[in-house]
Amino acid sequence: MDHDVLIVGGGVVGLSTGLHVARRTDLDVAIVEKEHHLASHQSGRNSGVLHPGFNYEPGSLKAQFATEGTSRMKEYCHENGIPIEEFGVVVSALDTREETRLEELKEQADENGAEARIIDRKELTEREPNARGRSALYAPEAASVDSQQYVYQLARDAQAAGVALYLGTEVERITDRGSGYRLGTTHGPLDTRFLVNAAGLYADRLAQQVGVGEDYQIVPFRGEYYELVPDKRSLVNTMIYPTPDPELPFLGVHYTRRTDDKVIIGPNAVPAFGREAYDNTDFDLGDLGDTAQYEGVWKLLASPKMLQVAGSELHKSYRKDRFARAAKRLVPSVTADDLVKSFAGIRAQIVSNDGELVKDPLFVEEADAIHVLNAVSPGLTASLPFGDHLAERIESAY
Repeated sequence: MDHDVLIVGGGVVGLSTGLHVARRTDLDVAIVEKEHHLASHQSGRNSGVLHPGFNYEPGSLKAQFATEGTSRMKEYCHENGIPIEEFGVVVSALDTREETRLEELKEQADENGAEARIIDRKELTEREPNARGRSALYAPEAASVDSQQYVYQLARDAQAAGVALYLGTEVERITDRGSGYRLGTTHGPLDTRFLVNAAGLYADRLAQQVGVGEDYQIVPFRGEYYELVPDKRSLVNTMIYPTPDPELPFLGVHYTRRTDDKVIIGPNAVPAFGREAYDNTDFDLGDLGDTAQYEGVWKLLASPKMLQVAGSELHKSYRKDRFARAAKRLVPSVTADDLVKSFAGIRAQIVSNDGELVKDPLFVEEADAIHVLNAVSPGLTASLPFGDHLAERIESAY
């Protein structure tokens, strides 16, 4: 065997898992990443926000990982000199229905052990003078980190712990050999006793090569960001979020002041025409065909609400004025002229055969493999406890 444990995917989940396995065991661990540079996809194309657990169902893994992950990430960033700003976030309620929802979020925060309180219009204005809202939930534990520097620090720590890192090496085929796996890669075969599939946008395809996860498919959603022009950054002090819709896994357009002092706005959530279609003119015929032929997508779009949301998000992608209109809901003084294009990411959203958007982390365990099919938001926040959890499962398997 080339390695005891081989992890496909050098994003935050794969790197965290490799690091924690190396620290827990004496196993020979390697990580295979298809790109020559880390943080090229989901792990580096995100808002960089640490989400404390006020928006997640109590008792769920997502809630546990978010609450624990926020605390552990802050400690890790401070220890390693990774840029972090502990701004806190205000979640603004624009009407009485949303105010009721804030009360529910406050109860969830209390159950999850996350600090949060309801503030009135006066305090909201003191914190964010340009924000619109009748009241807000204030969560002081939310923070902004440099996600790319975090990814590279994880990689350095993993390598220091003895993990081998294969960059620029794409896994094309996985074969179950009965007593381990053989991975066909662009640089030749690799054998392993234990496989961890943390391949993000391609995790479902690799899993299905060995008969796992056949009831699910990744449907890519592009999240596009604008940023405020420099002389308008003062309109936002910290982070301003809308009240989330509990029926949707996407938060909606919001404001985030980053560690580089830029203020980004977004993301939308647009059905993407490819798993790496970062521009709204990009498409991949193979990916598009897979999505179009997947029954789960059509069942998802059979919901009038989802169809309406998809149409609205597409308009935001192709019409700047529509994006600006969404931004103005939270900060009315913002205009389309204040926004410039920033970056985009692709979210690897798992959809089940029955048309459900899977909102929680989904990983399938076998005797000699773990397939991470859904490392859903807040994946960055959750990465340290999630990787530790998977490492514990691997340690138990040995």
